[in-house]
Amino acid sequence: MEPHRDEPVIISRGLHKAYGSVVALDHLDLEVPPGAIGLLGPNGAGKSTLIKLLLGLIRPTQGEASVLGFDIARDGIQIRQRTGYMPESDCLPGDVTAADFVGHMAQMSGLPARAARLRAAEVLYHCGVDEERYRLIREFSTGMKQRVKLAQAIVHDPDLVFLDEPTNGMDPQGRDEMLQLINRIHREVGITVVLSSHLLDDVERVCDYVLLIAQGRLVQHGPVRELIAGAGDILVEVDGDAARFREALIARGATVTASDGMLAVKHTDDLVFDLIRDTAADLDVALRGLRVQSRSLEDVYVQQVLAANGGSDGVERAG
Repeated sequence: MEPHRDEPVIISRGLHKAYGSVVALDHLDLEVPPGAIGLLGPNGAGKSTLIKLLLGLIRPTQGEASVLGFDIARDGIQIRQRTGYMPESDCLPGDVTAADFVGHMAQMSGLPARAARLRAAEVLYHCGVDEERYRLIREFSTGMKQRVKLAQAIVHDPDLVFLDEPTNGMDPQGRDEMLQLINRIHREVGITVVLSSHLLDDVERVCDYVLLIAQGRLVQHGPVRELIAGAGDILVEVDGDAARFREALIARGATVTASDGMLAVKHTDDLVFDLIRDTAADLDVALRGLRVQSRSLEDVYVQQVLAANGGSDGVERAG
């Protein structure tokens, strides 16, 4: 049974996938709400494995999960009827036109031939493939192929669509247009989107809920606004012996690093402000500046993935 709009679209308990001794996904517990969901993590984190498990394309080693109320172990066909999938790999047949391929995918979903052709033309147009739809797919650029992959993922009007690295290989303009398309799919059409990416900017521009995965484990999740709501470091500028002031703060239990000629004090709670003030008074150091540094999704990502990966954040920042 399909969940109500306010119920989770994806639920998992102890979802685990191993290939021999290699663990691809490590006992994930998830409850994912409808909306625009970012599946964020370094390459090799387990994102694609999770998508294939949720689509019922591969079987879990342990654990269970449901998508739109359907069990991934028993109801793979029903899940794939109600979802779309844009894979990361270049999986398109090169010897057919975009119109024929997307039309075929529409027919596979149950539309009659004429209705499938009309639906394919409409979806390709909205994905930025208009007259080019009559060309063979092998003649397309990488960006055009990505648009065709998106079109086939939504041609049957799914409730949920999985997009695996949808901006791969695209130039800046194409990438921007793809993200606008994905935004429209969610906000105007009402399809729940799961966007898998290692690009922070892609996720920040599209998603309102994020799952952070590293080393096959879920390291953080929640609404973006809540993840970044926590204050970042307190930046302190002093008039006096900054090194001595830093050492005194550390001796009193604060976490302090140097940042662009200032001291960055970890904001654990509001008592840190009292600690800074009292330490400055004890050392007769004047505070010239004191401000809280706002936290971004990148800060959350780096902090969580750095800990999981033992020092490498694996982050890619798109320019």
